[in-house]
Amino acid sequence: MMSQITALTMPKWGLTMTEGKIVRWLKREGEGFGAGEEVIEIETTKITNVVEMPEAGRLGRIVASEGATLPVGALLAVVAPESVGDSEIEAFVAQFAPVEAAAETVESAGPQARLVEAGGRRLNCLDLGEGGVPVLLLHGFGADLNGWMFLQPALAEGRRTIALDLPGHGGSQKELDGAGEASFAAAIDRLLAALEIERAHLVGHSMGGGIALALAARHPERVASLTLIASAGLGPEINADFIAGFVRAQRRREMQEVLSLLVHDPSQMSRQMVEDVLRYKRLDGVQAALEEIAAEWFPNGVQRAGNAEAAASLPMPVQLIWGREDRIIPAAHAEALAARLRVHILPQTGHLPHMEKAGEVARLIKGFIAG
Repeated sequence: MMSQITALTMPKWGLTMTEGKIVRWLKREGEGFGAGEEVIEIETTKITNVVEMPEAGRLGRIVASEGATLPVGALLAVVAPESVGDSEIEAFVAQFAPVEAAAETVESAGPQARLVEAGGRRLNCLDLGEGGVPVLLLHGFGADLNGWMFLQPALAEGRRTIALDLPGHGGSQKELDGAGEASFAAAIDRLLAALEIERAHLVGHSMGGGIALALAARHPERVASLTLIASAGLGPEINADFIAGFVRAQRRREMQEVLSLLVHDPSQMSRQMVEDVLRYKRLDGVQAALEEIAAEWFPNGVQRAGNAEAAASLPMPVQLIWGREDRIIPAAHAEALAARLRVHILPQTGHLPHMEKAGEVARLIKGFIAG
């Protein structure tokens, strides 16, 4: 019977995750679930995310209670059919590896980001998976590669994926060689050359989408497909208060109010994420870089670039993914292109679909690339 039992353990999302807090179980003990169904909400250092089950099954035993904070690799529940008795489940739980050992093994075996020299600039990159045409993930204004913590592992199943910190962000060099879309696109082109990647699928979020658009327009031979998530560059409207507030905020309360605009449910945003952003903003060169980028991309509270027509005319496949409740860039920018491009508007989702609805976004990207 042991072969019919599997463990549901605390996942590791991102480089720095060592533990997670169980917010609530979405299924009861003894209840069945289908493939792709959500069974548990877990709070991370960024935002709350859900665990989706890859295959249908049944929660034979819930081991970890709501409110518990447990290390990566800890046993959360036992998945088993009704035919498996309590004694077999108890034996499985008793034989499960100690929590401390499981956490240590997962953490020590985890991938590490590295600095890549690209055209005289140092860019911090996380390289996961192998095979196929690579996927390059481009984050938005003020973010970093950890924003892809839920999505990148899913995309890296059987395919090479690279997430990077854009110039001026994260662990990359803070000095900018220009703050416009052309400068950022040139930096990405140099990175692809340094990584010896001739062609890639580009996935860009917010400002990263605008950069991906610029690269695809200038070097279409480099781009196999384009996925734009709540992308900048498709219309003039943007939440000017968010941009100004993000650049200006220096205190936790100020930053909490600003970051709450990013998600449909502000309770998803963790205190640690606020602290991490404030810590990043205190690094040498960051404030100047953010001010320069904001002035170039969003002058006078509007977006400078208007690339909607260019997006619809690109020679490679293009899809748009947006949150219906996006309070930063309106979903109307995507809806205006629905007759010409593949557009997905996700309900109860804000400006971070790749974090708020990571499983659904992963499926959309995988299917798009495969198609």
